[in-house]
Amino acid sequence: MKKLINTLVASSFVLMAASVIAGPPATIQQLSWMTGNWAGNLGPNQLEENWISTEGRSLMAAVRMTGADATSMFEVITIEEVDGSLVLHIQQWDAGFQPRTEVAQKLELVEITENSVKFEDVSGFGMPTLGYSNPDEDTFVIHVGQEGGNTFDIELKARSIW
Repeated sequence: MKKLINTLVASSFVLMAASVIAGPPATIQQLSWMTGNWAGNLGPNQLEENWISTEGRSLMAAVRMTGADATSMFEVITIEEVDGSLVLHIQQWDAGFQPRTEVAQKLELVEITENSVKFEDVSGFGMPTLGYSNPDEDTFVIHVGQEGGNTFDIELKARSIW
């Protein structure tokens, strides 16, 4: 009996720890507002994000930065439903498909609203936070967290390339 009680107590702690670690409840459908082609200036460059519609409990973006008639960066972003919440992975490459890091950065959901989402790094490298918002149907804002707590916002506009 004592062994059963100890097992139940230990199991309860594991379940409580798992619920504390997991991000807030969310589904990929809550991010359908991200779908589309968004572009804007980032200094002398243009940043373009192409978010493919939600399917299979995931959302994906192909990103490209161009300027001076050349491509300087490619990026793939995935957001997936995991354990009732959302996880974002991001990987960047320089021109020639040279990886900027050995592995993708992993960020977990910390906040979600009707038209915004914020993720926090769990990889130990890269951006401390990364978020997105959609203040109106033609505007898509990327919120890049910086060391020290500041956020750098990149405003993109909707466009149709098809």
